[in-house]
This record gives sequence, C-alpha cells and structure tokens, in this order.
Amino acid sequence: MAPAAERISRSQWLRPSARRVAALRRRLAEVYGVPVLEPHGDPLGELVLTVLSQSTNDRNRDVAFLRLRRRFPDWAAVRDAPVREIEQAIQPGGLHIQKSRRIKEMLEALPPELDLSWMRDAPVRESQQLLCALPGVGRKTAACVLLFSYGLRDVPVDTHVSRVGTRLGLLRPGAPFDELHDEMLRLTPRGAELELHANLLRHGRRTCHAQAPNCGGCALRRMCPGRSGAPG
Repeated sequence: MAPAAERISRSQWLRPSARRVAALRRRLAEVYGVPVLEPHGDPLGELVLTVLSQSTNDRNRDVAFLRLRRRFPDWAAVRDAPVREIEQAIQPGGLHIQKSRRIKEMLEALPPELDLSWMRDAPVRESQQLLCALPGVGRKTAACVLLFSYGLRDVPVDTHVSRVGTRLGLLRPGAPFDELHDEMLRLTPRGAELELHANLLRHGRRTCHAQAPNCGGCALRRMCPGRSGAPG
C-alpha cells in the first residue's frame, strides 16, 4: 500500500516543473489515450448530473438523469415540481431525498429564465463565482459545468484526481480544494484540460486506488514518489 502523503506547508512545497508535468502527461496518454469529448452546451444538465453523481456509480447516475428528463419537459418544470416528484424520478441514483432537495434549491437560486448560455463567452472567473454561489456547488462542480458544457479552461479536481495528483507530486499534500483547483489549472497546458482530468481520473479508478493501490502494476511507478516502497 502506498504511504499516506504527509501535509506540506505552502512555504515548503516545490511545484513540479513543466518538464515533469509533460512527461507524466505523455505517459498517461500512452496508457489511456487522449480523450475526445465535444462540449454538449447544456450547463443546467451538467449541474444536475454532477449532483446525481455523488455517492453512486456512473450507471445509476445516468439512469436517474434519464428518468428525470423523461418525467419533466424542461428544467423549469423540475424547478417548479414538488420535491416528492423529483425524488421518485431520481430514486435509482441513490440518496434521492437529499439530491432532490439539492437540485430544486439549486435551480430555484438561478435567475428565473434559467439561461446560462452567457457563460460560453464570459470570463471563467465570473462564471465560477456565480456557480459557486449556488447551494451545494463548489469548484469541482463549477469546473465540470464550464469544461464539459463549453470547453472552457477549467479542470475538475475530484477525489481521484486529487489523490493521484498528490501521489505523483503534482499537488501539495493537504491543500484545500480551492488550492488544488488553482494549481491543477496552473500546471495544465492550455487545451489539455479534458485530457489531464480524464486520464488522472482513469488512473485513480483503475490502478491508483485510495486503499491498496496497485503500485506493482502501475505504468507510472518509476515516476511516482508516492509509490509503495519509495524512499521517504
């Protein structure tokens, strides 16, 4: 098992070089390829999908999302529906009571017209601020909306990306999530936002698990200071 990363203060932290980031990115791409995903242009759908993804697998999330879309004609109808009806629609996704309330609160907090298309051409920081002001929305959800909806320059840092990034020495151990997002964006070359996010996530799911990571079979073993048996 890989050792838990010790917390490092900002003053002690040495950021990875661009050369190291490029080498890790190349190796990840050799293993997982370069993902291609066209922006879907549905920021409200991405907001709801991110809520539904919490504490469940992708299949259950997608089933819940499709049931919600089939039950209601548009997002305004979801916003105006009784919580109980939303619960029934998303029940296969798990935690349907909590998630239905969160979805309704989130939609109610948006402007009445529910139009976020302006984000396509707005400064990313401006869009982040609006999204993060919504109930239960943090930097990761905001990044998902901006990257997957419009291909904007933001990188979602979930538990997989933060764990793998920390073990690989890309991110400061013990850093808060706002810092992790800022640092991941800083070190990611422009245009590689989706690639680096997706490949770090894939590596976390397939090899670099939270418990009992497969260090022996890891394609990045020689490049990883957090590997099992690495010198302290």
